[in-house]
Amino acid sequence: MTAMKQNKVTVVGAGLAGSEAAYQIASRGVDVTLYDIKPDGKTPAHASELFGELVCSNSLRSAESTNAAGMLKKELRRLGSLIMEAADASAVPAGSALAVNREIFSAYITDKIKSCKNIEVVCAEVKDIPDDGICVIASGPLTTEALAKKIAAFFGSEGLYFFDAAAPIVDAETIDFNTVFAQSRYGKGDADYLNCPFDKESYLKFYESLVNAEEAELHDFDREQQKKLIVFEGCMPIEIMAKRGVDTLRFGPMKPVGLTDPKTGREPYACVQLRAENTDKTMYNLVGFQTHLKIPEQKRVFRMIPGLENAEFLRYGVMHRNTYINSPGNLTPVYSAVSRPDLFFAGQMTGVEGYIESASSGFVAGINAAMRYLGKDQIIFPETTVIGSLAAYVSRGGSGKFQPMNANFGLIKPLEKKVKGGKPARNQALYERGMSDLEKFAEESGL
Repeated sequence: MTAMKQNKVTVVGAGLAGSEAAYQIASRGVDVTLYDIKPDGKTPAHASELFGELVCSNSLRSAESTNAAGMLKKELRRLGSLIMEAADASAVPAGSALAVNREIFSAYITDKIKSCKNIEVVCAEVKDIPDDGICVIASGPLTTEALAKKIAAFFGSEGLYFFDAAAPIVDAETIDFNTVFAQSRYGKGDADYLNCPFDKESYLKFYESLVNAEEAELHDFDREQQKKLIVFEGCMPIEIMAKRGVDTLRFGPMKPVGLTDPKTGREPYACVQLRAENTDKTMYNLVGFQTHLKIPEQKRVFRMIPGLENAEFLRYGVMHRNTYINSPGNLTPVYSAVSRPDLFFAGQMTGVEGYIESASSGFVAGINAAMRYLGKDQIIFPETTVIGSLAAYVSRGGSGKFQPMNANFGLIKPLEKKVKGGKPARNQALYERGMSDLEKFAEESGL
């Protein structure tokens, strides 16, 4: 590996978190050396040479303010997030969600990083934690084995591993549009989803084939780690979820609620939704169908979905490793190591789960790495914001064993008074209070 330059802030990894961190540091006039293995190397789940590559889905989830993920986007957008800037520049229709054209999204981030005069990009695998100097490690859920071992040793533990699964993508021209129908759940959006309706008989046949399908072998991991397989609920393989019970999928990714099949005028027994992967809608993603089935099994089973009988798969589902730190007590609310304040971590390895959540951690770590370099006070976001509540969760954890967490209103500091109108009214009140607090905080801290 190229010797690290300690007269600059070092950032390891150019995924969403690392790119955001590097950009925020550089935006404050501080020089950055950004290390990434691309383009000379790639992890098992990556296909592109671009920075900020989206692997699991093109959806950045809800854009609505009464959803915590939507609120987080608004917070980051207000503060000048590179990731949100890229998302807005590459957005594609997706109902009430924010989805992007993945290539345009990553190309935007890559161009911004490489054209920034304060950022030097070095293509190299980082195999060790720098001994000194301010550093942000954002090497991602697929941190290479050498660096993962060093991180585990630094925190005095073995480290925790779990596996994510990516969903297949089909060619739009091979979808049977006489069977599928365009409609967003509950009529939201502009019918941005394609829906594959099941009746009871076809669903039960599909279910039996799915739960009995053969899974692919796990490669590049030793047998002991395979025995310790942990699957995060937010990205669970469809076949594992199905084995929990015959109706589990109908209350999960195949729920028909809020949909009406125009051919029958009724709600389907079950339904698979397809979401456009690009602006031209030439490719569609099977929503919630992350999988680790063998490729022939994917072709056989997923072609049992109504409308996909002759589907051509442009990409098959893959399984890949994620690594995260037991962060409570080890990381602070600015994502720095308790035992070494000049060493920051960002991204999914900190225990935030999701693309925008990773960007949020990179944003906070990047700003505070710059503040440390400039000799200024650290910036801790209020826990009435999603940014602050995620950082607080990472540093403190919850009850029981620490697990990765998505943005949700349950993490945010409760309202001082109860509001009438149930959950929607409560969420709206949390949103309004949080955005108001963020505005005041941003002005006071100069953000």
